[in-house]
Amino acid sequence: MKAAVLNAFSGKFDIEEIEIGSPVGREVLVEVKACGLCHSDLHLAEANFGTPLPAVLGHEVAGIVKAVGPNVLDMAVGDHVVGSLVQSCGHCGHCVAGSSYQCDSPEETLRPPEDGSRLTREGAAVTTGWGTAGFAEFALIHENQLVKVSKEVPFAQASLLGCSVITGAGAAINTAKIRPGQSVVVIGVGGVGLNVISGARLAGASRIIAVDLQAEKETLAIKFGATHFVNSKATDAIEAVREITGGGVDHGFEVIGLVPTT
Repeated sequence: MKAAVLNAFSGKFDIEEIEIGSPVGREVLVEVKACGLCHSDLHLAEANFGTPLPAVLGHEVAGIVKAVGPNVLDMAVGDHVVGSLVQSCGHCGHCVAGSSYQCDSPEETLRPPEDGSRLTREGAAVTTGWGTAGFAEFALIHENQLVKVSKEVPFAQASLLGCSVITGAGAAINTAKIRPGQSVVVIGVGGVGLNVISGARLAGASRIIAVDLQAEKETLAIKFGATHFVNSKATDAIEAVREITGGGVDHGFEVIGLVPTT
């Protein structure tokens, strides 16, 4: 199969032919229909964080189940699925309590050495980045890193569910625990920022102020649930937020990652 292989920490991927194994244990073979390019993938491609090379990255996966391992519990051929980079065993204390991101044994989602590598190139192992390796025509993924979705959801949109959507909405609903009637400002109306807005709307926030340098982001921000938009290139965003809210907001989200906005 074809895959985008990272051979050096240069930020570049090489399209190559590699081999993929058959599913063992609780592995699921997914025909990849869409895979988002998350900035986390670029971070690993541009700097050495310890990822063994060569590697196939990509964790925003959406596709169709083509085969399942003998121990798979909840997936069947033909299911539409999305992937997540969160690797969890599903049975430790953290997982049972709903905090799978704090799993004690995330390595259980990977193959034991005796089963060989999921991906190979001319017989040599290729690293399965994030446990998903979605930058390929097919991916072998532990079922704990997959979720079934409706077949009505387009693959391109579905691929974002496992990362940018849950990151943004989760920050609003799970981390900030926004309550009905509270006010929110979201600085940065990108993929994650839009989902913070959506999460705040779902949580019942009364005023959701989107802040961005690009005026054309206003239409999208309003569509996702913002009640106000501030073009910080044209006006003082802090004063604008104070004026809208009569003093300030209950929750502020910085969704850019830059020192000035932080």
